[in-house]
Amino acid sequence: MLFRPQLPPAPTASMHVAGSSPVTHAPAPACSCQHTAGPAMAPRRSLPSVSTGAVAAVLVGGVVLTALLTAVAVSAISVAVAAVVLRSLLATQRHR
Repeated sequence: MLFRPQLPPAPTASMHVAGSSPVTHAPAPACSCQHTAGPAMAPRRSLPSVSTGAVAAVLVGGVVLTALLTAVAVSAISVAVAAVVLRSLLATQRHR
């Protein structure tokens, strides 16, 4: 019993709680007074339109720049490998 606490049963619709009354919600009655319209809202600004040509130009530019960056990276790696190979070849000739 210490490790398994018992919760009291939840009240159901058929159970009556002492000192309570049934709650009913009715819609608020409409008033007979005259209301004025609120302040006019400012017109919404539309978003700037982007043409498909501009989107295509940005995509093509991104692809070209990515290709150039990849070409530079591949060239740098190949130059580094060539430098290591030449260094090792020259180092073996000095030891002979």
